[in-house]
Formats: sequence, structure tokens, C-alpha cells
Amino acid sequence: MTRYRQVLAVPGMASLLGVSLLARAAITADVMALTMYVVLGLDMSYAAAGGVAAALTAGVALGGPLLGRMIDWRGLRPVLLVTVVLQVVFWLSVPILPYGILLGAAFAAGLLMVPAQPVTRQAIAAMTTAGQRRAAFALESVQGELSYIVGPAVVILCAAKMSPDVVTWGVGATIAAGGAGIALLNPPLRAEDEADAGAAGRPPRREWLGAGMIAVLTMAFGATTLLSGVDLAIVATLEEANQMSWAAVVVAVFGVASVAGGLIYGALPRPLPTWLLLGLLGLVTIPAGLAHDWPWLCVAVVGAGLLTAPALSTVADAVSRLAPASVRGEATGLQSSAQSAGFALGSPIVGVAIDVSVPAGGFAAAGLAGLAAALAGCLLSRRSPARTRSPLSDLGRAGAPDLEPCGAGARPAHEVRARADGRAAPVRVPHIGCECDHDCGLPAQQRIGASATPC
Repeated sequence: MTRYRQVLAVPGMASLLGVSLLARAAITADVMALTMYVVLGLDMSYAAAGGVAAALTAGVALGGPLLGRMIDWRGLRPVLLVTVVLQVVFWLSVPILPYGILLGAAFAAGLLMVPAQPVTRQAIAAMTTAGQRRAAFALESVQGELSYIVGPAVVILCAAKMSPDVVTWGVGATIAAGGAGIALLNPPLRAEDEADAGAAGRPPRREWLGAGMIAVLTMAFGATTLLSGVDLAIVATLEEANQMSWAAVVVAVFGVASVAGGLIYGALPRPLPTWLLLGLLGLVTIPAGLAHDWPWLCVAVVGAGLLTAPALSTVADAVSRLAPASVRGEATGLQSSAQSAGFALGSPIVGVAIDVSVPAGGFAAAGLAGLAAALAGCLLSRRSPARTRSPLSDLGRAGAPDLEPCGAGARPAHEVRARADGRAAPVRVPHIGCECDHDCGLPAQQRIGASATPC
């Protein structure tokens, strides 16, 4: 727990996580609120409600990189102001919009959704040191799980006692309040030693959107495809057993296990590769289909739950490490888009598997999707430029500063020492691909110069 105390002691971190949780809980509930409004308020079918939900989700997926790029270019507060104003207008006007216009308005609202999740990830990368980052992203992942547990459940409870119009207004007000709160906090999106990154200009996309980043985005897509499919498989299994009333209990057990897994993983002394965590998640998901009633299903989903938050947190951590500071907004936006696409496609893919087989086939399809993404991520990672020549590869040449060995413990930041003849001033080595908790900037298997040792 020492790691978590250190993270929460970072100035502004606790406030950021609290306000972000408010916004993210409302954002995860927006699809449910629109579904309830279309079905109960407009008295239309669930298929029509699914169309509005799909429009909103598509907008979120396409808008992530756009908003991230705007944040990199214009800063945080202007983007939050625009998105908050648009959300207020949309959610206030939902009750007066005919269905056809509501479809287009939902897409626009998704396109300019308050970027609470990407901004939180950017701020974590900027506000924490390398040794704190894994625990911080574990907390962020736990925050996401809590938002999925709380947000939709609150909307369902409110819809049972209030009109659909009031529910949509409440969701919109909460999203706007969360976005305004983040704007007031105005967390830093670049660390002090990254302040010059923006002045140096944006690097070409081909320099950072390489095999390593594509591998991470592929695994982000695979993880949420698996999770979306598991939710549907749970419902199908309990429907076949005539135990649908217990679905909320099974989903809650899954969420609590994920929260516990995230907290445990963040406290571990060493990280695990993203592809390994996702592969294990896929493996433990497949046998969950052997459960045929709710008590055994609760037991079966615990294993998958324990690995969910760790897998998602390592994805966020990897994106923050691979993306240069000047494009981190766009990179986190791409991550959000990949995860949104996974959530959107997971249910149809698993639904087809259930229709052509049995509910157990849904768990198998979800697990195989995770395994396929893990395998693709592993293979793409092996092609990452970080394993070949990089800007760091010149540090061991003549006239370049010697690198302080990782783990030497003399200075936590692991600065590059100045040469004895004074030709090289001390500079900070960027953290690229290092698998340890030290900010040394070296891949675990790479040596740079005679004085460097592997992590």
C-alpha cells in the first residue's frame, strides 16, 4: 500500500481521480440513459434504442484522436469548455428531438464527448515518476471498473422512479460537472522535463505510431472486445438457466474481482508484459462457459476479473511510455478509440457465436478474441523499433555522455553524467521501453556504451 500512498500524495492526484470518477461514471451510463429514453420515453423498440447507442459510440470512437490532437495543439481548458457546452446543449435537448434528429445529435455528442478518461491518463503520465506510474495507472483502471459498476446501475434505479427526461438531464448535468471540475483543476499534461517537447514541434506520426504502438492499440481493442463479449455471455447463460434476476450479482462479482486484481497488481514489485496479461485473461475466460447456474458463474468469472484491471492498466502505461509528450493527447485518444471499437464489436461477435452454438460458445469466442489480440501484440512488439536503432543508440559513441547504469541507485532520475572534459552537459534520458521501475530509458535487453548495464 506504500505505492498507493505515494501516488495519492502527489499534489492534485486525489482530486483529479475523484472528479474524473464522477465524469466517467456518468459517461459509462450515457448509453443506458439513451436506451431508457428511447424505449420508455419514445415508446420505441430496443432496436431503435440500439441505433442511438451505436451512433453515440461511433462518435466517441472517431472523436478520441481528434480531441486528443486538439488538446496537444490548443491546451486542455479550451477543449473541455467546448465539450462541456456541447454536452449541456445535447442532453437538455434530448426530450424535444424526434428520433431521426436524435440519431445525428447522438453522433455529434459522442464526437465531442468530455475526454475525462484520456485526460486522466495524460495527467497521470505527467504527474508521476516512473516508479509511481504503474500503481497510478492501476488506480485509474480501478476507477474505470467502479464507474462501470456504479454508473449504469444508478441510471436503472433512477429510471424506475423518475421520468426518462429527468434521467437524461441528470446524466448530462453530471458529465458537464465532471468536465468543468477537471477544467478547474487544470492538471498538467506534460512533466517539467517535457516542457520543451511542445516547443520542438510535433514529431511525424510515423516516428511514434510504429509497430510497438500498434501492438498496444491492438491489445486495447482485444481486451475490450473480450470484456464486452463476457457481459453478453453472462446474460445468455443466465437466461438459459432462467436465472436472469441474478445477472446483476454476477456482474458485480466480476467488477469487484477486477478492482481487487488492479490493486494487487499495482502493489507488485515488478510489472508483467501486456501481451502476457491479456493472454492469461483470454485463457481463464474460456472455461467460464462450463458454469450453468449463477453461483458457479460467480466463481468462474473471478479469475477473469482478477486479470481485467491489470491488463487495462498495462495498456495505458504502455501508451504513455511510447508516445512523445507533444503527441500524448492524440495517442491516448487512439487508445480510447480502440477500446470503444472493442466494446462496440465484442457483443455482435460473441452474439453470433452464441446464436450458432450455446452460451458457453460466447465465453469461448470472447476468450479467443483476447488470445488473438495478445498473440498479435506479442508478434508486433518483437518488430518494435525500440529493439533496434533508436535516438538513444548514439549515447555510447565518442563525444557523447556516459550512461549511468540502471539500478545503481545513486540518483533516482538516472541522469546522464557529464564527461570529465566538460564537453557534454547533463541531460535527462527519455524513458522508452524500460521494463523496470527506474527512469533509465533503456530497453531491458539493450546496452548503450561500455558503461551501461541492462535493467
